[in-house]
Amino acid sequence: MTKFRKLNRPTGHRMSMLRTMVSQLVKHERIETTVAKAKEIRRLADNMVQLGKEGSLCAARHAAAFVRGDDVIHKLFTELAYRYKAGGYTRLLRTRIRVGDAAPMAYIEFIDRENELRQSKPPTPQPPQRPSLDPWTRSRLSRQFAPPKEEKSSESEI
Repeated sequence: MTKFRKLNRPTGHRMSMLRTMVSQLVKHERIETTVAKAKEIRRLADNMVQLGKEGSLCAARHAAAFVRGDDVIHKLFTELAYRYKAGGYTRLLRTRIRVGDAAPMAYIEFIDRENELRQSKPPTPQPPQRPSLDPWTRSRLSRQFAPPKEEKSSESEI
């Protein structure tokens, strides 16, 4: 595995917790956790969806070695693999400060699903294309809208 945040836990506990949380995210499609854990889960969940989109036997074995539950693997390789075409599968929304220890909390959810907390942004429209002008016309147009130059007189008014 690559470098992870340590999350103040030993390696075995940390990997077990992240595997469980990724499995629960795939199963429920939205969970609430701390911001640091959500950022780690986002990395791993995006990798699992990418394996589901790949759809090969090798990818299924890699996913089965990480997530917990046959229903989670089935959902990865059927529903989620067909839902997403490009990257960016998860969204992280900061929600509140936890009362007990003042930890910042966040929802992590899959995008393009029912009952989203925040709808996806619509694609930005492209600005209209302006016709290209030759340099002479551009220079003439810029002079047309420029303010007239003021001449300074060397005589000072007294």
